[in-house]
Amino acid sequence: MPLNVSRSKCTIHSPRWTHWLATGFGAGYSPAAPGTAGSLVGLVLVFLLHNRSPVFYAAVTLAVFALGVYSSGCVERATGEKDSRRIVIDEIAGMLVVGFLLPSGAGYWIAGFILFRIFDIIKPFPAGWMERNMAGGWGVMLDDTVAGLYANLILQCVKTWMDPS
Repeated sequence: MPLNVSRSKCTIHSPRWTHWLATGFGAGYSPAAPGTAGSLVGLVLVFLLHNRSPVFYAAVTLAVFALGVYSSGCVERATGEKDSRRIVIDEIAGMLVVGFLLPSGAGYWIAGFILFRIFDIIKPFPAGWMERNMAGGWGVMLDDTVAGLYANLILQCVKTWMDPS
């Protein structure tokens, strides 16, 4: 039985910005692989934020996550569709988690993108459980956050192994 943790009162008459945000400013309407398109939007944000302070980066990530919980819950409620393919704010937030405290460089970012997509697809525990058992925006957002954490942890280990100093 899914946990109903969404308290949002969103309906089909919810503000347009919730839909626009949940779909990653339209990336979720990509005809092929909308999750990958959303992840690419997240990768662009990682690039834009990589030279900022870790506190600022974390604050932006938390803000995207919170807005994602709200907006994806609104879209689910308005459409009646659980975790629609069009909702990609979760991939954007997941990629921000991947990029947290990573060194600058295309190698890390490309590896992070690939690892994230793999974990987002296979949904290792507890990601799959969260997606199946948590209702509303929380269920949408948390599985991708876990996928991002797994990818980030692997890349942090690689970073430590490559530069143990």
